[in-house]
Parts: sequence; C-alpha cells; structure tokens
Amino acid sequence: MLLGSAPLSTFVPSSNRHLSDLGGHSLFFLIGRTGAVGRIRLRQQSMASSPSLTRSFRLQATMQTDNHVSSSQRDECSTIHGVSRTIVGVLGGGQLGRMLCQAANIMSVKVMILDPLENCPASPLSYQHFVGRFDDGDAVREFAKRCGVLTIEIEHVDAVTLEKLEQQGVDIQPKPSTIRIIQDKYIQKVHFSQHGIPLPDFIKIDNLEGAEKAGELFGYPLMVKSRRHAYDGRGNAVADCKEKLTSAIGALGGYECGLYVEKWTSFAKELSVIVARGRDGSVLCYPVVETIHKENICHIVEAPADVPETIKKLSIDVATRAVGSLAGAGVFAVELFLTHNGQVLLNEVAPRPHNSGHHTIESCYTSQYEQHLRAILGLPLGNTSMKVSAAIMYNILGEDEGEQGFHLAHQIMRRALSIPGASVHWYDKPEIRKLRKMGHVTIVGPSKSYVKNNLRSMLDGETTESHVSDTPQVSIIMGSDSDLPTMKDAAEIFRNFHVPFEMTIVSAHRTPERMYSFALSAKERGIRIIIAGAGGAAHLPGMVASLTPLPVIGVPIRTSSLDGFDSLLSIVQMPKGIPVATVAIGNAANAALLAIRILATSDDELWERVKNYQEELKDTVLKKAEKLEGEGWERYLNP
Repeated sequence: MLLGSAPLSTFVPSSNRHLSDLGGHSLFFLIGRTGAVGRIRLRQQSMASSPSLTRSFRLQATMQTDNHVSSSQRDECSTIHGVSRTIVGVLGGGQLGRMLCQAANIMSVKVMILDPLENCPASPLSYQHFVGRFDDGDAVREFAKRCGVLTIEIEHVDAVTLEKLEQQGVDIQPKPSTIRIIQDKYIQKVHFSQHGIPLPDFIKIDNLEGAEKAGELFGYPLMVKSRRHAYDGRGNAVADCKEKLTSAIGALGGYECGLYVEKWTSFAKELSVIVARGRDGSVLCYPVVETIHKENICHIVEAPADVPETIKKLSIDVATRAVGSLAGAGVFAVELFLTHNGQVLLNEVAPRPHNSGHHTIESCYTSQYEQHLRAILGLPLGNTSMKVSAAIMYNILGEDEGEQGFHLAHQIMRRALSIPGASVHWYDKPEIRKLRKMGHVTIVGPSKSYVKNNLRSMLDGETTESHVSDTPQVSIIMGSDSDLPTMKDAAEIFRNFHVPFEMTIVSAHRTPERMYSFALSAKERGIRIIIAGAGGAAHLPGMVASLTPLPVIGVPIRTSSLDGFDSLLSIVQMPKGIPVATVAIGNAANAALLAIRILATSDDELWERVKNYQEELKDTVLKKAEKLEGEGWERYLNP
C-alpha cells in the first residue's frame, strides 16, 4: 500500500472497500496532476507477527507511469531544479523519520517512507508512504525500486536483504555492512574492540555457567544485555549478585534470545557526539553533549556538555575513530561513558539521527536531520557549530496511559509555549504509554543557567520572570568594601539599562579559594562579563582573567598613595595570553558602559537602549552649546 500526500499523488483503491477488507489481489491506481497515469497491483500479505494490526501489501507489478520518460529527460538535462532530484527512501516512519521529512520539505527534497503503520508520525509529512514492514525483505525490495537512495531511521531492518540490494546496485547509506554490525550489540562491541576503541569489558554468555564465570571475572553488579532489538531501556537487566543472575537473564527472554554481559561501569556522566560523514569522506562533529536518563531512557540533553576541554577533545577523538571504522555516509550518534578517573568509553553507536541530536534543530546552524540528508545525497556538509550559547532538550515521556497521559503531556507543552526560547515538537503518535517518547521541548538561551531555569519553570508551572529576568549577566567584584563607593557607579548604570547584575567582594589575597570558585563557576551561573575593581597591587582582575575565558574589565581604584596609577599600571601589565580591559582610574561607570556595549551586540533591545543613550548624550551637549551661545559665557557661569 502506498499513501501519498495530495497534490503530489494519491493511491485510490479500485473499490470503496476499506484496506483491511481487501483480499487476494487488489488493483490500485496512481492519480497524478493529469489524472490516472499508471497502476499498481497489490497482494495482501499477513502481518501476524507485527505488534500492530496493520497489514502489509506487496507490490506485484511494475509501476507503469510517465516517470520513465521524465526520468530520461532529466538525465539528458544537466540542470537540477532545486537542491537534489534524488528521491530519498527511509526505512521507518517514527519521530526521526518525521523530523527528516521536516528538514527535507524545507529544501523540497522528496522523502518516501516504508512503515507498517498508516498513521505513523512521518506519514503526513512524507512525499509518499508505503505501508509495509521495514524488516520484510519483499516490501523493502519493492520500496527500493522507487528510491534514488535508501537510508534508515531505525536499525531493526532486514540487513540481509539490504546487502543483496547493494550488490544489485541499489544505493544504500549508511552501508548495509554497518547496519549489520550495529544491529547485534555483541558484534558491535567485538568490531570496535578490534579497532582499538576503548570499551567496558564484555563477554558473550550462552548458559548459566558462562554467566556465573562472567560474574566471577567482572564482579557485581553485572550488566546483562540483549544482543538485538534493545533500545530505550529495553534489553538491559542488572544482576546485583550471583543469586539474581537467573532472574535478570529471564527478564531478557533467556539465553536463546542472544545475550552478553558487560562489566559494570561507574560513570560520572553520559556523553554523546553526533558525527557527520559525507560521501566524499569529509567528517564534521557536533559539540559534545551530556545525556541524562530516566529508567534507561534519554530524558534530558544539555548542550554543550559541562566538561573540561580535554574531555571534549577525547570524546570527539573516540567518536570519530569509531565512525571511521564503519562504512557509508550519514550522521552517526556515538554514546559515551565518562568515568570518574577521566576515561571516555564507548557505549554504543547509532547509524542514524539520534535523540541526543534533537536540540540541533534550534541550537545549531545545521540540524542533524538536514545534515543526514546532505550526507547521503552527496551535498556539502553544513556548519555544525552552535548558534546559541546553550540549549537543553527535554523528552516528553508518557506519564500515564490513555487520555490522562495525553492531558499531562499537553500541560507540559502548554507551559513550554510561554517559555522564552522554547520550541515544542509533538510527534502525533495515536497512542500514549508510560515512558513512551511522545515529543520533546528544546530551550535555547545565552547560558546554561538560563535554559536550566527556564526548564525548571516549565516543569514547576511557574512564570519565568522569577527565574530568568533576575539571572545576572554581569558580575561586579571588588577586593574590599572600601572599593564600593567607586564600584556603585557601575551598578547604577546597569540598573538604568535594565541589565541584571550581581555584586560581591572577592579578595585575590585574603580569599583565594573563593576567587577560584567564583571564576570557575561564573559562566555556568549565566555570567557573561566580569567587572573587577582593584587598588594598589590590583591582582584581582588578572587572577580572575587567568581562571575564566569570560571577558574581564578592570577598574583601577584611586588610592591615597599613588592616586590609582599603581592600580592602572598593574592592570595593563598582564602577561601575554591573559587579556584584561581597563578604563580611566575610578571610572566604574565607563566599565559598565563598555560591558553593556559588548552585551548589546547579541541583544537587539539592549542595542536600541545604547543608541538612545548616545542620542541623549548628543542632545545634552547640543542644548548646552545652544545655551552658551545664546547667553554668553559670563551669564552661563553665573546664572
């Protein structure tokens, strides 16, 4: 069966019977813009093993349309009308397929999907929808005939058929050999181990004796995993001790289902890297993100990950080496463990767009979905950089069954729509179950604390004003309260410009631990600029600048001994690589205005306030000039 979205094309049965009533051979007509231009004969095929009641229809005859002629005409013409004339076929029509279709529609790239559910999430947005099982070899073969390139949004496909199709010349990305490796998680582990990728220790088990030996080798708790069809928390079981091995193995269906054991990894964080590889072998990586799970299901993704730069580089190195060992173009999600001793271990790889990359739709210049299309179509890869400072993705998981579950999900989305920087994605699944992925919300903003506060507001049902409007963007610090009469001028400027700020005392000499903690946590707290007042030796601005990449503006404090020149010279004599800006001695107001100008480059409203301030300064000067010229200098000085 093929479902099309008008006005592109639709398939109409030759009788008015519902599809589920069709028996034997059925004739369908392809309706185009100029009427009936071809026909397809379908034969009903039972799908008793499918979890749904949907039936699959196998295409029995070649589709006879005017496509052959138009295809030949296109081949003779070197001009491509649009981004690509290639029709992309996707095996699977879930939420990943839906978002692939969304990205494709922006570029007018035609995407056809093969999925057993008539009302699957991707169906309404696809160019055409073939109703059929993506693990059914016959359905996949017929589907492939109508696509220029075949790809997947789920690994649980018929890899054997794909390998045969590839041998017959069908273009499949990523390569079927990659899909076959990834499908079996034990084979996946063996593959990456052979390529020198760091992994937790693992071993295959076939019986209780083997499981017990694994327990003796690795210790407890012990992670037991299914080799196939394991995702979103399914296929994992933990045995806390030898006595619980049998129950853990039974929970996964027994040894005949194919099991392996993995040494328990005590990790500090779970990380993920989306890697894109083009047909030409070019590789680009998205920023490393942290994933937070709920009952083994991805629940929250924070971008970028709050880890040291060395860990980010190590994560990208592991991810690129892992993807480099696999064949084909597309995007690959590499899930990683960060251990407490700083190791980065590979958990698993998905050869497709991934939950940990949803945020890229709003936060990056090129989303993972557009990138996947670019890669498999042979187009140039897009910029993977983030266009915002921070993003957080929250999966809307089913909290209850039926209507109550939909009601709870709706409440979350309704609150999200009032959150600045939030985007709601609803997958339009017809049924809701506990912990089923129903949609997601991505929140972007200028800092990690900003997006976290907004997420908290969304979940708590509070207004964002109490959390967000007061989130300081600038920190005013000084070594002593004796500096406050000078530094208060900066506070007054920020208050007049409605820029949230914080003010505190941090001594480089008397509270070095506090200074260290302050500087390292500033960006995480949403601070974007630091203004540091210092007198005498004036070490505070330079020491803080050496601890954080944030811009630091030093304010030389006027002292009784050298009138502030010692402070000024100290601040401007920072060593190479530790920049500190400064202004006139004692002029904290100018320091604040400089900070405001920096912030205004990424804030249109603040930019307008700065322009108005400059106009006010101009008007003030012109009024004084007019008064002086009109009254003369003597009267001007003695009104």
